[in-house]
Amino acid sequence: MARPRTWILALLAVTVIVGGGALAVTSGVFAGDYEWTTVTVVDDDTDAELATVDARIADTFDKRYTGLSNTSSLGPNEGMLFIHNSEGRRGYVMRDMAFPIDIVFIDADGEITTIHHAEPDDNQTFRGTAKYVLEVPYNYTTDNDIAVGDRIEIPAEYR
Repeated sequence: MARPRTWILALLAVTVIVGGGALAVTSGVFAGDYEWTTVTVVDDDTDAELATVDARIADTFDKRYTGLSNTSSLGPNEGMLFIHNSEGRRGYVMRDMAFPIDIVFIDADGEITTIHHAEPDDNQTFRGTAKYVLEVPYNYTTDNDIAVGDRIEIPAEYR
């Protein structure tokens, strides 16, 4: 009879450990939890492609709240695309950020409405009208001649 009791205790210990890990996953976001997509930035005047960004998708409250705060850096053409249910006035902060970024606010039609260059120690809220917000490496928009009025082409499954 000692053996079944040992199995039950071992199973209970594994359940507690795994259960605790499951709680951590639902209360925070880990890199493996993100879907990825590629968005294309297009010049409003010429329709020329200015850049492409491989972006993690933040489409839930928890993922939008966490944002890039658990990320140590972004690659050259990497970012995060925040997706909201509707267009509205949005505010973004640099909560627990380790590196600077550009914050690009995008309306429901894909037009860039506002661009902010944000430093980790900026203690302010960056605001703009958006259904989507794209965060990219610092000065990415400047380096790629991206401006207010240009368009972001977002794949249909995320519109």
